Amino acid sequence: MAQVPQRFFDALAVRTWCGLSLRALGRAREEIDAINVYPVADGDTGTNLYLTVESAVAAVEAVFAAHELDDGAPDADGPSLAEAVGAMAHGALIGARGNSGTILAQLLRGMAQVLTARSESAHTEGPGLRLALRNAAESARQAVAHPVEGTVLTVASAAADAADDAEGDCAEVARAAYQGARAALAATPAQLPVLERAGVVDAGGHGLVTVLGALVETFTGRAPGPKTATVVTHARVEPHKGVEPHARVEPHEGVASDTSPAPGDEALAGECAATEGDRDDPAFEVIYLLEAEDAAVTRLRQRLDALGDSLVVVGGDGLWNVHVHVDDAGAAVEAGVEAGRPYRIRITHFGHGDAHTAGSGRPPRERSRRAVVAVVPGEGLAGLYAEAGATTLLARPGEPPASGELVQAVRRAHAHEVVLLPNDAELRHTAAAAAEQARAEGVRVALIPTRSAVQGIAALAVHEPDRRFDEDVVAMTSAAGATRYAEVTVAEHRSWTTAGICQAGDVLGLIDGDVAVIGADVTEVAATVLDRMLSAGGELVTLVLGDEAPGTVTERLEARVREAYLAVDTVVHRGGRQGALLLVGVE
Repeated sequence: MAQVPQRFFDALAVRTWCGLSLRALGRAREEIDAINVYPVADGDTGTNLYLTVESAVAAVEAVFAAHELDDGAPDADGPSLAEAVGAMAHGALIGARGNSGTILAQLLRGMAQVLTARSESAHTEGPGLRLALRNAAESARQAVAHPVEGTVLTVASAAADAADDAEGDCAEVARAAYQGARAALAATPAQLPVLERAGVVDAGGHGLVTVLGALVETFTGRAPGPKTATVVTHARVEPHKGVEPHARVEPHEGVASDTSPAPGDEALAGECAATEGDRDDPAFEVIYLLEAEDAAVTRLRQRLDALGDSLVVVGGDGLWNVHVHVDDAGAAVEAGVEAGRPYRIRITHFGHGDAHTAGSGRPPRERSRRAVVAVVPGEGLAGLYAEAGATTLLARPGEPPASGELVQAVRRAHAHEVVLLPNDAELRHTAAAAAEQARAEGVRVALIPTRSAVQGIAALAVHEPDRRFDEDVVAMTSAAGATRYAEVTVAEHRSWTTAGICQAGDVLGLIDGDVAVIGADVTEVAATVLDRMLSAGGELVTLVLGDEAPGTVTERLEARVREAYLAVDTVVHRGGRQGALLLVGVE
């Protein structure tokens, strides 16, 4: 089906471009992953770019949804260009994955800075798009501590240069930018020896060409061609002013373990010059979002640059995305604490045993027969699941993982057969999409529709990897289905519920997803919930205590079970920052 072309760069064009970019990256993801050799051969650049754009799409769609009328029809005015590009840039920033994704987020932010400055107009034309592309390329270079030619930065600069020479409307400017980017991408092997040795172009640059191709389609209604060649060797081009011609970077030995279970863990291989010499590569990669003032970030850049390499800091207006490779991960996080408020902290240890082994002289590790992949809401539960042998994906409250992150977790499990536990009713469709994609990659996946982490615990307890896959899945599904689940939480605002009207601050007891109890005391509400659940019978009670719950609540509940339900056992776990004050399971 042909895409209806957009005449101007307005809010609808932003929405169209984001959607087309996501689809194009989805098609090109595996190819881009396969050519990811610089500076770390971790094979995830295409996936990282896809997840970054997926976050941008979600933010733009939310802006359009906010302008819909009560009957679901679109508001006649709709969002402005400034609102749409602002949402695009913000979504990409908070969802950026991998170094190429982080740089793409800064490219989109650079465009947004120009386009929001033209907020008095509902759209922009060719000249405005030229300025936006130029600012995008320059702001991305400024975000990288030590830029290197032959990377996505080179491709972005070439796109801006070509756009500067274009005359005409947005379609002509976009087409020129795309052609300039393609030519620069073809020349990247002549600029980076590691690309030339592998006989491939830069993976991040290939991703940017794909996104610019979607921009052409936005304004012309047709995807440009021919397809970008990924295995090429062309003549050397002149380096961009102020950028090192090349830097020899050997691949890291691998990523064996992740010291933080946050979602979307992957090596952020900086488009930066690694320090050469006798020093070993840094042991850790540290990534976090940071709320801080500009002056504090300037000092942070200097400190992190002294601590390690591959430093990229993108963002602005109080919100930043920070990434660096260091030997002292604690020092990198402490530097963020001194600068402001870091969160979504992800620390990856460069060890042995995954895609990094490509090019390291060691054979890749063999796939295991079977694995369990589970989404968990807190650090404590992540540790519990990991001890039981599961590969975990941490879902922060209000931050559900995207399907691409689930697929990445399945890949990280590195097994022929995978049992997927979403542990959230709202993740059912996301998990189903991830399972389909993993099956397309040759992995046998069974999705067990667990609605709570306590159901996942029950399923994991009967998991036996040595029995037949179908038998294992049936047993795990039966165990999860036989577990009733509940949670105790605090109402954020006044609302109608199945148990009546609640006010902000009320304690809510939810049983099997529905509000059953409204009260003022956490322990009393929890006891009422437990009594109602055990009235239908049960042999085992599982309690998962959140960090913000009173420490005495589990003691009171355990005593209650001992006194009133003699044949019932109780198990208590610490869930960490899991959102709910208490999770309850009854089997």
